[in-house]
Amino acid sequence: MGKRWLRDKKKDYYYRRAKAEKYRSRAAFKLRQLNKKFRLIKKGDVVVDLGAAPGGWMQVSREIVGDTGFVLGVDIARIEPFPEENVAIIRGDFTSPEVVEEIKETVDRAGVIISDASPDISGVWSIDHFRSLELATQALELCREILRPGGNFLVKVFQGEGLEEFIREVRKNFGYVKVTKPKASRSRSSEVYIIGKNFSGAS
Repeated sequence: MGKRWLRDKKKDYYYRRAKAEKYRSRAAFKLRQLNKKFRLIKKGDVVVDLGAAPGGWMQVSREIVGDTGFVLGVDIARIEPFPEENVAIIRGDFTSPEVVEEIKETVDRAGVIISDASPDISGVWSIDHFRSLELATQALELCREILRPGGNFLVKVFQGEGLEEFIREVRKNFGYVKVTKPKASRSRSSEVYIIGKNFSGAS
């Protein structure tokens, strides 16, 4: 199974493109596609990337915000440092209160909060889906704490029970909400992305 997975990965179009364009993950193309369609991140924005390792979304975010913006990546796993001065990394669990405080100390107000975080896959669908919703809910909670009015939100979740309820929670805080799946997502994957634009503040 491991050899077949590696062989399939090497055949993957976006995996090969990521290698060629020196992105840290194929997921970089998901963010590029989503941002092209929904204009979530703009030049000069302050972006917080939750579950950021290995850093593909951070690379894309930095390209978009340029020298005048700021990108903060947070993950339990180690993220290789970036050469740019306006990119910072916090190593830790963004669901823990201590790490949330560290994020708030680093970023006063974010313009965009993004999360491509996935739980450690157990293989038990109900457990994996529940953990995915937990991560997404924590990302939404952080929006309520540090996202500026008018800010944007992007989060990955797995389809399943509880998704509609989570979407209703997002609608309470954002003027525009959309469920989507970028072309770069694998067709067999159950992941979808929730877009929230025009943050109205905590409710």
